[in-house]
Amino acid sequence: MGRRDRESGLSNRMGDGVGFLLDALRARPVARRLLSGMSLLLAVIGVGMLAYPFATNLWQERIQTHLDRQLASPALRKAYEQGAVSEGDALTRIKIPAIGVDVVVVEGTSASALRAGAGHYPNTPLPGEVGNVGVAGHRTTYGKPFANLDQLKPGDPIVFETPIGRDLYRSHRNRMRWMRATGARLLRLQTGCSPSRRATRKGQPSNGSS
Repeated sequence: MGRRDRESGLSNRMGDGVGFLLDALRARPVARRLLSGMSLLLAVIGVGMLAYPFATNLWQERIQTHLDRQLASPALRKAYEQGAVSEGDALTRIKIPAIGVDVVVVEGTSASALRAGAGHYPNTPLPGEVGNVGVAGHRTTYGKPFANLDQLKPGDPIVFETPIGRDLYRSHRNRMRWMRATGARLLRLQTGCSPSRRATRKGQPSNGSS
């Protein structure tokens, strides 16, 4: 008997076994209801998995509408100048024209704060300050603002519009760790995924930064 015949025979026996099991379940009312319930549950789970990203995008749009107004408010400007922006409040707008990013970044990177799409690491400097500015963003849900970070090229502009001014960075290199340099103003953008698939960009202000 050839290999193909053996594989065919095995497949037929497995098919017969599955068919016998299904017939036995259908013949018993309790088992039949259990099978129907399991089928319904799997269908609900499948629909939920497909709808989840869409639902988070709608939620993020609502949050961004609120943050747009907050970013322009005198109260937020005062809080920004005092370094007292609360977690979840608007901090700055980030624009990356090369990959179509235009989103308000909130203060904080907790799960709640990141429903806005992108958040600033509280223990890092504010845009334009000396040191390494850190911003995290979603890549598959909540508007997925950082979905295409890996498409950035050296020299691509990254603009921050804060309540007190505008800061321009340019993509410099792609690394998995922080880069420290005395007196340097640097930027790290990070997606919320596993380290092996993390996309980071380091930017340094161009001569036209303010």
